Amino acid sequence: MIRQYSKWFVLLAAIGLLVFVFIYNSQKIGQQDKRPLPAKEAAEIAADVSVIRVSTEPHSVAVEAFGSARSRYEMTLTAQVSGRVTELSDGFETGQLIKKEELLLKLEDSDYRSALASAENDLASARVDLLEAEREAEQALTEWQSSGMTGEPDSLLVLHEPQVAEARAAVSDAEASVVSARKDLEQASVRAPFDALVVSRSVSPGSYLQSGNDIAELYSADRVEISLPLSQTAWQNLPDLEVLSRGDWPVSLTSVETGQKWDGYVQRTERHLDETTRQQSLIAAVDRPLEQDEILTPGTFVRAEIQGRVLSDIWRLPSSSLSQRGEIWYETDGVLARFSTEPVASDEQAIYIRPPESFHGQSVNVLVHPLSTYMPGMAVNPVEVSDD
Repeated sequence: MIRQYSKWFVLLAAIGLLVFVFIYNSQKIGQQDKRPLPAKEAAEIAADVSVIRVSTEPHSVAVEAFGSARSRYEMTLTAQVSGRVTELSDGFETGQLIKKEELLLKLEDSDYRSALASAENDLASARVDLLEAEREAEQALTEWQSSGMTGEPDSLLVLHEPQVAEARAAVSDAEASVVSARKDLEQASVRAPFDALVVSRSVSPGSYLQSGNDIAELYSADRVEISLPLSQTAWQNLPDLEVLSRGDWPVSLTSVETGQKWDGYVQRTERHLDETTRQQSLIAAVDRPLEQDEILTPGTFVRAEIQGRVLSDIWRLPSSSLSQRGEIWYETDGVLARFSTEPVASDEQAIYIRPPESFHGQSVNVLVHPLSTYMPGMAVNPVEVSDD
């Protein structure tokens, strides 16, 4: 009996202990719930961004274009008469510069001298015949007047007028023959048509030339011209055509391959659009290109910078400021903002942006290197850098 009471006592004690533990834990949990939570100190960290401070100003924009230098004249010199080459100038070699009217070669000209002598003899005879016809006409007029007859004769033959006209025509024909024969003789001596660079030569001493045969390929040496195709947007940044066509508007030329530089000018503008590219070309020029300190040879591929007109209310920015999405990012009151735009012009050093009118007359911090992860309203710390 006593053992049975002991078992119940142990059971009740265990149950009481469990109840005590449950109540104790409940109180502890309640106290934890009532305790105030510590405040989180979540201070937002502002990222540093590189900016340049810009304001709307007038800027002179250089328009960039590319083209190849070509001689003003490029021609194939051909023989005007036939004959064997009897003399060739020592300076008539490829790569040499020749002067206008410089003798290049001579052809055998004995036949042309003979033809000229014959033509001059025919001219002399025709002039004698004209003098005789005129004397006979004067004599016929005197006889008509002394005969006492009045009025005009029934036939022009009476006063020898047709005979005189025929004699005069014969003189004119003979004079033309002399001019032609003299020209043939002169063309037996081939001379340079202008100051030129000899690109190629097709003859040698003893060669026989037919009229029309090639003699040489010549490039004029007085001027090279560079055709520069420009878009309609680029044309809007240039002065008026009247100003460009004065012949003194500067163009800076740089060889794409070597970096050599030349000072040129706008020689003229083409007034039509290319049907394929839909662009209009400006022609730049350099005078005496083969006499420059740095020779500008025909065929050189160059980059041209043409001084443009002054544009007002423009931002001048590094090209890196324009994001891949065509946006300009700027900082205002410690946060980021943006707007979409397109450059109105660009050159080797910068792009030129016309900002919204709300920015006119203000100084703005523009990001130099905007990232694709930036978001409008993002807090940043602007760090001003040089715009070089």
